[in-house]
Amino acid sequence: MKKAFVLVVVAAMVLGGCSGMSNTQQRMLSGGAIGASGGTLIGWAAGCPACGAAIGGAAGVAGGYVYDQYQKSQGRP
Repeated sequence: MKKAFVLVVVAAMVLGGCSGMSNTQQRMLSGGAIGASGGTLIGWAAGCPACGAAIGGAAGVAGGYVYDQYQKSQGRP
């Protein structure tokens, strides 16, 4: 019961934490999270999960920024 309560509170904090972010910030955060998770898997296979996460996260943030700029150039928010 206690674990379920803690899980619900943490989930609410995670989901509510992004509510005040701009579209650019949301896209960069999403790209960074996806890149870090993918990089961790690749890094794990190569022998350095932390290195993979750092590189993947940086690439994901950059990709999120580029995607955001593309969306803005197309007139989308």
